[in-house]
Amino acid sequence: MTHSPAPRGPQGPPGPPERPGVSRRSVVAALAGLGGAVSLGACASPRERARAGESLRACFHMTPPRGWLCDCQRPVVLNGRTHLYYLHAQTNAGPGGWDVCTSEDLVAFGGNRVAIPMGDGVPVWTGSAVVDEDGTAGFGAGALVVLATRPTGGRARHQEQYLYWSHDGESFTARPEPVIANPDGDVAVTPEEIGNAEWFRDPKVVRDQDRSQWVCVIGRRKYLSVYVSGNLIDWSWASNFDYLVDGAADLGGMECPDLFRITADDGSAHWIIAASMDAYASGLPMTYAYWVGQWDGTRFTADDIAPQWLDRGWDWYAAVTWPSEEDPERVRHAIGWMNNWKYAARDTPTDASDGYNGQMSVVRRIRLVRRPDGRYSLLSEPVPALRDALGEPRALERREVSGRWEAPWSGRAYELELDIEWDAADDVGVSVGCAPDDARHTDIGVRDGRVYVDRGPSDRTDYSFRPYLRAEAPIDPGARRVHLRIEVDTQSVEVFVDDGGVVVSQQVYFQADDAAVRLYAHGGCAVFSHAAFRPART
Repeated sequence: MTHSPAPRGPQGPPGPPERPGVSRRSVVAALAGLGGAVSLGACASPRERARAGESLRACFHMTPPRGWLCDCQRPVVLNGRTHLYYLHAQTNAGPGGWDVCTSEDLVAFGGNRVAIPMGDGVPVWTGSAVVDEDGTAGFGAGALVVLATRPTGGRARHQEQYLYWSHDGESFTARPEPVIANPDGDVAVTPEEIGNAEWFRDPKVVRDQDRSQWVCVIGRRKYLSVYVSGNLIDWSWASNFDYLVDGAADLGGMECPDLFRITADDGSAHWIIAASMDAYASGLPMTYAYWVGQWDGTRFTADDIAPQWLDRGWDWYAAVTWPSEEDPERVRHAIGWMNNWKYAARDTPTDASDGYNGQMSVVRRIRLVRRPDGRYSLLSEPVPALRDALGEPRALERREVSGRWEAPWSGRAYELELDIEWDAADDVGVSVGCAPDDARHTDIGVRDGRVYVDRGPSDRTDYSFRPYLRAEAPIDPGARRVHLRIEVDTQSVEVFVDDGGVVVSQQVYFQADDAAVRLYAHGGCAVFSHAAFRPART
């Protein structure tokens, strides 16, 4: 469950009742829904766009058919289909509940419908679903059990964890009383205590098979609280995970936590604990921070108290991971909400064009590898099925560039993969979403030992991201070669660097004719090679 200080969105206290009347956005949203639920945006041809009006819907990212999309909930596989739950509301940053869509390939999502609605005007916030294979909760073997946060009575300081269960993953029965009560809601007095009571959210439940117990991690203002249970109903507090020791940087509140076991490439087993965090004040990312360590059944111990980051862009928040079906011990999948609470609660171009706001990232495969210095890190790459949603590659074997050069490709939705090598050049990269006169563009490059994605040159006065324009990540300062895999999709850019140890994800509000691609090298020459441009299928 994500958090915006003021106003709070679907994860905060319920907002005032909607006033009577019909807004332009609600009319557009209603019209957008007439054709049924669409989660994989149709990449229309220019003729179709002209006939239907310009659509900005993503081509290969999950989007809601209409309304406001927020946090994704960890998917589960039922009857061979992946069920992705997500927070959904009728108004931007408004109160809502859980919707669900399904996928067979982790690229195309469809069949959107309400799964867990609001009750008595009180929203349902982020949580997680598990398949109770052994029926430990008493609802039968194989029942789907959800723990999710609700503000009891609509009071922020009484955020508590409620249980829902289902046999089909589509309709749920609610348990009326919370299964994990807020320990501070009734006793908080000081502002600090009240602030912590108002931050008791986003239960992530996992099965600790070695100890025949369930484990639940809950986000708190400055730490994570860990609870254990034998039946998903009766929970006891086990420990807290607190990273604020030995002068560690303050990363902000901990939301949408994660906990899982994974086997590294060298065969060693590790546990990961993670959370989405707003570390902007400390000059660090505002995305998914994780720690590698061990879980002993009661407490998580990190190998290093300094976190690592699964993404360093502005827009990869509330991310979740889940085990892959092909190799659940070594490979997991991950997906994140491509937004940021610094600017999430506002109308966007897609509100006007398509009646919806928000999208998820592409689904990734993540693996744990041992680095040469002995540190373990997660690597990311798009799922292989994404290539099936793209057309045949158009190749460019080699091109030497000094200055800016317009490549022989263009489009609004595509994947571009290429290598860049340089010697004396001090700034090299690729500009996507370039206007015909090159006045607007988003730059993806390397300078001074850092890879960056800079959406500043494409920023718009009507939908500005300022000052959150350029995102950077450190790479080897001695590197003179880099491999980039870039996913561009109508309103977003995701960049996977080298082996996927660095990823940068950003929204970009491209305008109608921002379609050209330009390669650049400043301060010298660079060689661009092994390039493959794969447009989205139309």
